[in-house]
Amino acid sequence: MHDPVADLISSGHAAALRASIRADEATPSAQIKGNLGPAEGTDTTHYSVVDAHGNGVAVTYTINYLFGNGYIAGDTGFFLNDEMDDFTSKPGVPNGFGLVQGTANQIEPGKRPLSSMAPTIVLRGKRLYLVTGSPGGSTIISTTLESFLNVAEFGMNVQQAVNAPRVHQQWYPDEVFVEPGLMSPTVRQRLEKMGYHFKEVKSWGADEAILVDPKTHLLEGANDRRRPAGLAAGY
Repeated sequence: MHDPVADLISSGHAAALRASIRADEATPSAQIKGNLGPAEGTDTTHYSVVDAHGNGVAVTYTINYLFGNGYIAGDTGFFLNDEMDDFTSKPGVPNGFGLVQGTANQIEPGKRPLSSMAPTIVLRGKRLYLVTGSPGGSTIISTTLESFLNVAEFGMNVQQAVNAPRVHQQWYPDEVFVEPGLMSPTVRQRLEKMGYHFKEVKSWGADEAILVDPKTHLLEGANDRRRPAGLAAGY
């Protein structure tokens, strides 16, 4: 993609921007035209790897929220994380992902915070079966579990398993988060009569998985449809 740097830093462009600013009143955001591009995640990455010898690696790493704590480590180019949010900053008060925690997870020297990150390797017998994991804060555990169950219990191929609509519940808030298409209106009504409260969320997570077919031993890779910039590839 070409970035028009010369135009963006030109005096003519600066003058045009100045002329568009009202000195006597604020300009409503809806009147400002532009394209910020696709929304950026907050901000965990997962990848799964299987080599030619059948060794599997599942890696989930994070800076937590976008740009972490806003500071770069020296001249490395790497942002430092803001994982302090995974501790209990105040008992009973939700953190950035809505998780409510107690004093057992309070900030203290030498402690590690609770984390939902769940890079997962599944064996079938003694052989590698599935390598999976996902970003998504407090939704990671449910995303990773559901991708496994979709394959092992419901007979989906690995791409169907990571693409399927998801469900998530985390104690507080007292809501069940669901993706569109997860359940029929009839099923939802029946569950609501039982006292469940649902909140439909467009999407979350990005499960990246590799399945080793137990019969053929061929590798099947899947990139989650929710992050099309990802890739399943073999070399």
